[in-house]
Amino acid sequence: MKDAGMMTSMNRAANKVFLYSECKTEANHGRWRFVLRDADGSTRLVAEHVEPAVGPDRLELLSVVRGLESLDTPSQVTLMTSCSYVREGIRHGLAQWRSNGWRWERFGEMVPVKDLDLWQRVDRAMQFHQVECRTYRIDPPHRNGVGQPVPSGRIHRHPYLRRREPRVKWFSVRRGLQYFLSWIAGWLPRRALGGVP
Repeated sequence: MKDAGMMTSMNRAANKVFLYSECKTEANHGRWRFVLRDADGSTRLVAEHVEPAVGPDRLELLSVVRGLESLDTPSQVTLMTSCSYVREGIRHGLAQWRSNGWRWERFGEMVPVKDLDLWQRVDRAMQFHQVECRTYRIDPPHRNGVGQPVPSGRIHRHPYLRRREPRVKWFSVRRGLQYFLSWIAGWLPRRALGGVP
């Protein structure tokens, strides 16, 4: 029995793959897509499909399920996803849901897990594959005021990620200085007259 476990671990180590999962929703349908790459970067498999009236979380989870189920040997899978629903479910949810009979507490009562059928398929696939989740984010291309893409030679950062520089408001400094000088100008004559100690 030990030898079988060691062989499975060796097979997983030998079969390192990257699974990239993504989805896109439109008015009345959604599109899921996954890409499987070997550790050397070569593409092993690309698959995509359109699903009618499906939300983005289920689409992303469906992409992951199809990607894991397409592997024919036990593998060490690095899952690249931008979906926190999938990431947190794999990292923290599966073990708890399994122990609770695939139910979770919602507003004080135990209810079935959302997308139960797909989560059970992920759980089954993870009996064969070792899955590690990583997060990636793809931003749409930045555009200038006219709607044209920004030239690729310029690097643009998201406004919330820019380092906040301290800004000196010169009009405030000028007003403060003027107030101080007017106070001094009023104080000096009074002092000279003996009105102010």
